[in-house]
Formats: sequence, C-alpha cells, structure tokens
Amino acid sequence: MKMWLPMIGMTALPNIGGLFTGLITRREVETWYPTLKKPSWRPPNSAFPVVWTCLYTGMGYGSYLIWKELGGFTEDALVPLGLYGLQLALNWAWTPIFFGAHKLKWALVEIVFLTGTVGATMVSWYPISRTASLLLAPYLSWLCLATALSYCIWRDNPEKKKE
Repeated sequence: MKMWLPMIGMTALPNIGGLFTGLITRREVETWYPTLKKPSWRPPNSAFPVVWTCLYTGMGYGSYLIWKELGGFTEDALVPLGLYGLQLALNWAWTPIFFGAHKLKWALVEIVFLTGTVGATMVSWYPISRTASLLLAPYLSWLCLATALSYCIWRDNPEKKKE
C-alpha cells in the first residue's frame, strides 16, 4: 500500500489545484468571459474541464515517474522536480490573473513564461524518463493553443482607459 501512496498523491496533486482554480473559472465563464471577443477557432467551453483533467493527470503521473527514478526528493531531483513545481505554480496562477483579475496582458505574459517552463521541464525530464517527458507533450501542445488564444483575446479586447 505504501508504494501506491506517492503515485496517487503526485498524480492527484495537479488535479486538486485545478479544482480550486476551476471555482474561479466557473463564475467568470458565465458572466465576464462571454463579453469578450474570442477567435472562432477557440475550443468550446465544455472541452476545458475534460482536457485539463487529462493534462493534470498526465503531468502528475510524470512527476511521480521522475520522483521514483531519482529515489524521491533527492539532490538529483532538485532541478527536474523544481521546474515541475514552478510550472505547476505558474499554471495555477494563470486562472486568477485571467479570470479573477481580468488582466489579459499579464495573463498573456504569464502563460508565455509557463509554456517556456514546461519546455524546460520536459528537457530536464527526458534523460531521466522519456515516458515522463512525453507525458508532458500534450500539455505543451495545449499551452501553445492556449497562448495563441490568450494573445488573440488580449489583442481583441483592449483595456478601457480610466478617465
């Protein structure tokens, strides 16, 4: 049983953060988000919870594979799991910036840093576990789409000047 606990915990962790950020999103998707101009190619709102559940589960399991391969939270794990933790924090921060504070420009800047950090995480994971690194590939692809979407929303919805 002890061997299953780290796998379950590390796989569940990103989903738990996703649930909390989903509370912010849920309100705003019904009120503020519909008022924004969005590109015609954006995914339907109903796709986001399904996609994020899959992505969070994959990244969480990948982090477990790295943790296991490196013998836990060792000195060797500092960079690969540190980058993972940083990207997870950046991931969770995007929703309050975009949906909570309605700061479109800052959300765009943030998601660019997030995407780069996920790329760096993949590079650091690859020599340790190719499988773990490849589990992040759908996430990186989705972030590229999300970055383009964030850019279009920022571009097409200029901030109103305060008088």
